[in-house]
Amino acid sequence: MKKLIAAASAFLCLTAASAQAGLTPGGVSLQEANSAVAEDVHFFHNAVLMPIITFICVFVLALLIWVMVRYNRGANATPKKFSHNTLVEIVWTGVPILILLVIALPSFELLFKQDITPDGKQTVIAADGSAREFAFANDFPERRMVENRRHLEVLVASEAETRRLRYNADYTVEGFGEPEIRVALNEAPDAGARVIIRGGQSSQNASGCGFFGRYFDLCEKEIVMAPTMTLKVNGYQWNWQYYYPDFGNFDFFSNMLAEDAASEELYRLEVDNRVVVPVGETIRVITTANDVIHAWAMPAFALKIDAVPGRINETWFKAEREGVFYGQCSEICGVKHAFMPIAVEVVSRPEFEAWVDEQRAFAGMDPMFTNNDVKLAQGDRAETVVLD
Repeated sequence: MKKLIAAASAFLCLTAASAQAGLTPGGVSLQEANSAVAEDVHFFHNAVLMPIITFICVFVLALLIWVMVRYNRGANATPKKFSHNTLVEIVWTGVPILILLVIALPSFELLFKQDITPDGKQTVIAADGSAREFAFANDFPERRMVENRRHLEVLVASEAETRRLRYNADYTVEGFGEPEIRVALNEAPDAGARVIIRGGQSSQNASGCGFFGRYFDLCEKEIVMAPTMTLKVNGYQWNWQYYYPDFGNFDFFSNMLAEDAASEELYRLEVDNRVVVPVGETIRVITTANDVIHAWAMPAFALKIDAVPGRINETWFKAEREGVFYGQCSEICGVKHAFMPIAVEVVSRPEFEAWVDEQRAFAGMDPMFTNNDVKLAQGDRAETVVLD
């Protein structure tokens, strides 16, 4: 709960900058979400916290007005004399407990999503036009195995579209909780199509999930793949250092642009070297600090994690669309705390690969993505390709 409140506070501090590098003049709402987790945080804030807070404020205000009008000296010249009221004391103790339960229960799943880095994986099979049964290796740790239909997602992809199949209506499953799961499609996919089986206990609401779907937990779930890359973040007084260990461990510092180098709208938000990540992929973020405690906060991703000297903290995010997104250090770290912005640029996979090769060239390393074998192993590590 403390983490959710801290994350919401960080969001409200950054509403001046929109998720697409523009501005929201006079904006008072949360910054536009760019991840499924951020959408869930917004829903929790707007559908759970705000109605409860609003009701409490209105109720207390009404009580105050009623007491001032009904029991002022003119209307009640002779005041009542009593020391307690058992019913009132039970109510003002019991109701707050119920309110806290209503707030706490829906937050547990959200906290779990934020704290546990996804470990989902997928198997991709090239269809031959006749096969209907396909295998999925359920080789997760025992407590993370695929145990029911909510832990499995089956899709059929062709050149024209990618179609999500429905459990029982389009396919059946045998072997939940066992080392190998067998998926049987009701109809064999066309030759050349790809059957994609995704499994894991890390899931998020499918796109298009509306208010009532979220509130009553009626949304279809999408399996979140394991991270395809790690971003190491090191906080300094007063800038950030970033490492890309999966791509040769090149690194760079990111400093706030001077006032005369940045636009008026983005001063104290724009940096000289942005973090660049691929869209639609799970990114593991590892933080630490060189001197004092900092905090790496990105409101568009519902992400806020401390960077503590001598300690490694871990979180993750998955950007759903491309663009430039801004954040700031959210832990008071000294006189230039306000001059530690964060800028994350989300790009397509080809653009990301070109950027990685450019950074490797700056570091004196050979390009990494000129060889297709290297590219497949690095860029699609969450995908196992099986050809029948």
